[in-house]
Order: sequence, then structure tokens, then C-alpha cells
Amino acid sequence: MNNASVLTKVYFPRLVMPVSTTLSTLFSLLVQLVLLAVIIFFYALFRDYQWTPSIQLLALPVVIVLMSFLGLGVGILVSALTTKYRDLGFLVAYGVQLLMFVSPVIFPLSLVAEKSPAMLPFLKANPMTPIIETVRTMFFGGQIDWAGLGYAGLFAGIIFVIGLAIFQRVERSFADII
Repeated sequence: MNNASVLTKVYFPRLVMPVSTTLSTLFSLLVQLVLLAVIIFFYALFRDYQWTPSIQLLALPVVIVLMSFLGLGVGILVSALTTKYRDLGFLVAYGVQLLMFVSPVIFPLSLVAEKSPAMLPFLKANPMTPIIETVRTMFFGGQIDWAGLGYAGLFAGIIFVIGLAIFQRVERSFADII
């Protein structure tokens, strides 16, 4: 919707827009990871900070690619549906805020298992949960949940294919709808 003037004047593959948004976000993540490495190095050098990276940290690019495909699939799906149903944008913004509470971003999944085991199945149904927990495990130690990552990968693949199919169907009429 923000690039409606470009869509109506010049032909280019419409998929470029959601992919470019994903790639620019990945670049921002790369810059943030470099800054994190600098901060960890600074604290290890001057503040007597003890952190030993594990071999599991080598799987970080795989987790980032998995997270990117999940985000790209959802982004393609939402962008295709938002062109036809404009109010969906408001619902998505609200839904993203709600999903933050159903993702173990600021709390570990083990805390939920201790305090409220009834909530655990709902949190594990979220495909971002194994990705977040894996990143946490890579930095702070523990066992990676490979089954959970498999679930997240399968979910990301299905959402990506569905999003791509709907996007290609709606793509023909983007300029007319916008």
C-alpha cells in the first residue's frame, strides 16, 4: 500500500517488495549481531565477563534463515490479503502485539513449565517458540529442541507456499485494486 504509485506506473516482479523488506531487516539483524559481539568482547576484556561460546552457535545462520522464511511467508500472505481487505492491516498490527505475549521472548519456556504448565501447549503451538528458545539456548547453553525446529521449519514452509500461491493469484490485480 505504501508503494502504490510505483506499482501503477512501472512493471516489475511484485514479490520484490516483501523480499526487499525481509532482506533489509536481515541486514539490520546482522548489524545488531555485530554490535552484540563488540559489546560481549568489550565486557570480556574490561569488565571480567565470563562467557564461552558453544559449538551450537554455528547453527545461528540456519535459525536466522528459518526465521526469515517464516517472516517472509507471513509477510507475503498478509500483503496479498491486505490489498483486497484493507482493514486487515489494523488487525495484523493488533495481532502482532498479541503474539508477543504468546511467544517466550522475555521469559524462558522453562519458567512457564514451572509456573503454568497448562499454558505450555499454547506456547509450543507458536512456530516462533522453538526459534526463540534455540537462540536462547545458543547463547546461554542447554539442549537444542530439534523436533521443535523441525516443526517451525515445516510450518514456515507451508506458510511460505500458501503465501506465495495467494500472492501470485492476487498479484495480477494489484494495480487495479490499489
